[in-house]
Amino acid sequence: MKIKKAVIPAGPMKPVLVTGGAGYIGSHTAQELIKEGALVVVLDNLTTGHRDAVRAEHFYEGDIADTALVEHIIKEHQIQSVIHFAAKSQVSESLAKPELYFCENTVKSFMFFEAVMKAGVKHVVFSSTAAVYGIPKYIPIREETMLAPINPYGASKRMIEECLEWVGKVHGIRWVALRYFNAAGASLDGSLGEDHGPETHLIPLVLQTALGLREKLSVFGADYVTSDGTCIRDYVHVIDLANAHILALRALEHSMQSGIFNVGTGKGSSVLEIIEKSEALTGHKLSVAYEERREGDPPILVADSEAIKGVVCWEPRYSNLETILSSAWRWHSTHPNGYRQ
Repeated sequence: MKIKKAVIPAGPMKPVLVTGGAGYIGSHTAQELIKEGALVVVLDNLTTGHRDAVRAEHFYEGDIADTALVEHIIKEHQIQSVIHFAAKSQVSESLAKPELYFCENTVKSFMFFEAVMKAGVKHVVFSSTAAVYGIPKYIPIREETMLAPINPYGASKRMIEECLEWVGKVHGIRWVALRYFNAAGASLDGSLGEDHGPETHLIPLVLQTALGLREKLSVFGADYVTSDGTCIRDYVHVIDLANAHILALRALEHSMQSGIFNVGTGKGSSVLEIIEKSEALTGHKLSVAYEERREGDPPILVADSEAIKGVVCWEPRYSNLETILSSAWRWHSTHPNGYRQ
């Protein structure tokens, strides 16, 4: 989809509802929105999010499918825009419970959008994922790449994108879907970070092993056709992701047309590179166990993010590995039990 360069207005933002704002990326985005002077309202059911991660003044514990609650929030706070993060996001769980993911992610998002439209909101930024691409034939991955998700998580997100496409055409909603790659890092002041249960992301697992919270680190596959035999992924700092959402929302508020953007750095780092740099940073040698490949793990996933750079002038400012790892280490070393201190 061809989209012209957007004009990004300066100044305070309109009131915004952040669903899933107690989660990892949602909480960082809410914090950055507050810094921008926005009135932020967070809606989260706290099944995976953390109340202590919410920095917004207004918080509602509830479900996005609770139409009466959503309509009340929008009316009460004069919400003009929505950033929609709320979702289940564990690939392995989605393979075991596909019906759960299509219900929680897709069906409930449909219900949420219906309530949002009824209440008069016209701008939506949606948290999508690179999982919609499946195992791509070409690297780096462009937005035009064929979509072939290989798990229910990716499929559920793609269905939400399709819903937005039709809702936008029929009801005049303008929206942006951000397909991002591997979110990583933590807030630079150490106040917010990554805390999943169970944890499945590489960098937290590496740093928890360095802290002695895990006996060993499992590496799944060391025989890929890559520089060192391990998978390569595109890591983008969570603050850079937050700013991508904010720039997209500002552009929508200033009449940018709907669209889909990748969010990544265009550079990949291997599993072993992450381990080696983490060992150097923490001063701890990790115990590594090499396991069989996991089914469906692509050797390389790297984004082409030229579209979002060109349209809303987004640039990754914090997504070098040094900043990602040092900020994550600051969080994990001061919060070894996450938010459950």
